[in-house]
Amino acid sequence: MPLTSTPLISVIIPCYNAQRYIGATIASVLAQKDIALEIIVVDDGSRDESVALVRKGFPAVRIIEQANAGVAAARNAGIAAARGEWIAFIDADDIWLPGKLAAQLAQMAALPECRMCYTAWKVWPSDVPQPAQDYLARLQDEAVDGALWRGASGWIYPQLLLDCVVWTSTVLMRRTLLAELNGFDTSLRLGEDYDLWLRASRITPIVRVARPYALYRIHPASITRATPAENYRARVIGQALGRWGLASPDGRAGDASAVRRMLAKSWSDFAGAHLEARNLGQARRAALTALRTDPTHVPGWKVLVKTGLKALSPSKENA
Repeated sequence: MPLTSTPLISVIIPCYNAQRYIGATIASVLAQKDIALEIIVVDDGSRDESVALVRKGFPAVRIIEQANAGVAAARNAGIAAARGEWIAFIDADDIWLPGKLAAQLAQMAALPECRMCYTAWKVWPSDVPQPAQDYLARLQDEAVDGALWRGASGWIYPQLLLDCVVWTSTVLMRRTLLAELNGFDTSLRLGEDYDLWLRASRITPIVRVARPYALYRIHPASITRATPAENYRARVIGQALGRWGLASPDGRAGDASAVRRMLAKSWSDFAGAHLEARNLGQARRAALTALRTDPTHVPGWKVLVKTGLKALSPSKENA
């Protein structure tokens, strides 16, 4: 699809050291047919050749360069520069499949009160830049089964309280909605997308297209994570509960016990990560928070016991 200075959709791609994959990502956006697009790559302080690759291979793509400030700030910079009525996001190592944007626009046209849409997706464990044709052919066969790809749709605040059921690289939303929400929260180094979807779910239905139109790449660089400094999941959900409680805008209510179990799990997972890193003080505090949230949460008890045992071992490194 030729890029245009009067786009209907602005596609925002935050980029950090993505030279291996970003060309395939941009090509998958350009494969969207008959839709006026602009592509904005926001380079978040890359130290590789990402920007040079985009400039050489895709001269019509707009590039914004900034010092490293995190993905939330990068997406916000793209939003501020966007000219389209709609904003779509894709990360610099993910892939869209043909027809994605057309399917979303058709879904939204049938629901004029809806200001945000996302699609089903397929997790793709791979470090090759582009998917093989036989892989795509198998996925097309799977995509026919609509029941396989159904998910939360409509006023989805209660579902979001339990899990981040929306994936950023599938989202299409009105630019006016993002302005109303003031974009992504740059104080969140993780969970900034989850926080935005929760806030959006308070003011618009969020509709799902029940067909996989994107590949969520899992590769070694995306699996390796530093030990988290904060339980961002608990922070995001806690903020939502503090502002709105369990009640959905359409009159339904979230499941209080399920939310409590989810929060306890987030704390026991956080505790487990710090136990693995031998940050025993942090692990113990997080395990106790899990048990205060839900005293029946067995993983919290297990982490607490393991933390005590490690503290007694000769190689202990208390934090």
